[in-house]
Amino acid sequence: MKRALITGGAGFIGSHVADALLDKGFYVEIVDNLYTGLKKNVPGKAVFHEMDIRDAAMDEIFQEGKFDIVYHLAAQMDIRKSVADPAFDAEANIIGGINLLQMCKKYKIKKVVFSSTCASYGEQISFPAPESHPQNPASPYGITKLAFEKYLYFYLKEFGLKFVILRYANIYGPRQRSDGEGGVVAIFFERLLAGKKAFIYGDGNQTRDLTYVGDVVNANLMAMDCDRCEAFNVSTGQETTINSLFDIMKDLTGSNQEKIYQPPREGETMRSVLDSSKIRSSMEWRPQHDLQSGLAKTAEFFRAKILS
Repeated sequence: MKRALITGGAGFIGSHVADALLDKGFYVEIVDNLYTGLKKNVPGKAVFHEMDIRDAAMDEIFQEGKFDIVYHLAAQMDIRKSVADPAFDAEANIIGGINLLQMCKKYKIKKVVFSSTCASYGEQISFPAPESHPQNPASPYGITKLAFEKYLYFYLKEFGLKFVILRYANIYGPRQRSDGEGGVVAIFFERLLAGKKAFIYGDGNQTRDLTYVGDVVNANLMAMDCDRCEAFNVSTGQETTINSLFDIMKDLTGSNQEKIYQPPREGETMRSVLDSSKIRSSMEWRPQHDLQSGLAKTAEFFRAKILS
């Protein structure tokens, strides 16, 4: 039986990865400090450790776990919080990440699959952005993700630690929180379904490459068998304006709210869309959900949550 450690496994994406690995017969352990993760997201068959990845006790987890692979999803991932407190962002995402890599080196982990982000590109100069696009992050969050990518290349060169970097577009789906990381889809669904005002920050013409969480999970599973230590974009390659997103979600929820605009937020990019041709050719990955079907599934989750 293969053995996997998932950092951030009580979070939105991490818990879905945990479910999928368990379904494939993996032994799974999860480390999460529950800063944004939720205990209820942890699968019953997984071994759970409520712990920060900066903790020295991570050594004991690695010593006893004898893991084959580490999925690193733990992060401070709220862009606005990173702008307000970049030092905390660096502590969680860089210092915590280095502690994790030291454990991987010490216990000879075979591979790390790292959840990175489109935020590492900053304001794009080409659309869609390939992996070779300049990386000039517009937020401390994006900077810390980029920094950890560079550490992975260092640990490969010096210690032979293999890795795959997955740079996510804007991910949405069941279990996404409307606070904390504050995914726009989760925010809109919760507010529209509850009859509360949903706000659009900026003019609503900013675009996002919205990718369903189930498709991201498939990319994570495929990454374990990838023999290339490189970065791969995980995206649909389709741009959607926030205005268009609001209109689709308004129809799905039956809301009658009109658009309400607020001033734009610091650190957010105007256009974001990634070129996923590399992962399509290298791993034969394809998104299985278009925006309409993915949002319909997500609406079911939030409708049940609001009514419960």
